[in-house]
Amino acid sequence: MRDLAGALAQRRKQHLYRHRRTIDGPQGPHLQSNGQALLSFCSNDYLGLASHPRLIEAMQQGVSLYGVGSGASHLVCGHSKAHHDLEQALADFCGQPRALLFSNGYMANLGVITALADRHDGIFQDKLNHASLIDAAQLSGGTLRRFPHLNTDALKQQLDVSKYHDSIIATDGVFSMDGDIAPLPQLLQLANTSDSWLVIDEAHALGTLGIHGRGCREYFGLPDKIDRLITVGTLGKAFGTSGAFVAGSADLIETLIQLSRTYIYTTAPPPAIAHATLASLRLIENEDWRRIHLTNLIQYFRHQAQQASLPLMDSETAIQPLLLGSSECALNLSEQLIDKGFLVSAIRPPTVPQGQARLRITLSAAHQEEQIDQLIHAIVSSLNSSPLKRITT
Repeated sequence: MRDLAGALAQRRKQHLYRHRRTIDGPQGPHLQSNGQALLSFCSNDYLGLASHPRLIEAMQQGVSLYGVGSGASHLVCGHSKAHHDLEQALADFCGQPRALLFSNGYMANLGVITALADRHDGIFQDKLNHASLIDAAQLSGGTLRRFPHLNTDALKQQLDVSKYHDSIIATDGVFSMDGDIAPLPQLLQLANTSDSWLVIDEAHALGTLGIHGRGCREYFGLPDKIDRLITVGTLGKAFGTSGAFVAGSADLIETLIQLSRTYIYTTAPPPAIAHATLASLRLIENEDWRRIHLTNLIQYFRHQAQQASLPLMDSETAIQPLLLGSSECALNLSEQLIDKGFLVSAIRPPTVPQGQARLRITLSAAHQEEQIDQLIHAIVSSLNSSPLKRITT
């Protein structure tokens, strides 16, 4: 039997042990945890909607209309009018004929790839894809091939020698730990020439990228209703609620309803959440100032951080990684920032490669410039006073 206590002790020794932090109260820049006030820079609530009064009101209204639980899976009696209305609205938002709700993003990615691929197929993935996409490929039984990060030339070489029955190309839209953006136009071209599906996980792009927040497709100026494009989106980040969805062709969605095990064999999300998410979608569509403010904050943060000679990675999104190198250094700096009243997560292997531990700083439309100034001052002072101030780049 595996020595669980010994394995846990080894993780502590390697500075890889993970802790949960209990938050008292709603999400927002200002958090309370165990009686301590913290200014948070680690949430994925990119537009500051998680505690928005209109979402709270819509959630309460949804509970009044539909109750708390959905009662069953979508295919039994759990598919409510709230779910149906939200699916139609999300399809329109993503420029696709149809959409399908899932309980979370992990289940959405598993549901898509395991429904479309089997042992005869090839699944080509960016090296830095989210774990859910990697796990989905492995569970599907297909052959997983990974190409170097953002390297479409390497992907083309893999596709050119491919002898699989069918192929799927899968990528994050915005990469969750690096904050950079997938080259969607080039990936689409390769998908078309190789007769492959292209699955793009827009978890960190929807709501924030593009003039109307419609993600990477809009960011790159690509048209609606792209036949080979499958969009996966999550609702617990910029949307401020919970759940996920897949958007694509009518035949794709019908196929997922028939074959996707993570859709068929699970209870539908509470309809009140769907009702609240529809209110969130309307805010995203109508309140462009949130994206504009977030974009300005990103530019301001990068300028101030560069002025302070902080080792930022190359990202133009709300995810701004501060590369530190060692897990010990990242954990030490995160703990020092907590002592100063700032909550920023230390990201360590296996989430990122060995030697690339970092602080994952995330910005929100609910932040202000003076809060960014406070954070940068706290980081600089911590690095200057720490015995681990040397940074590996």
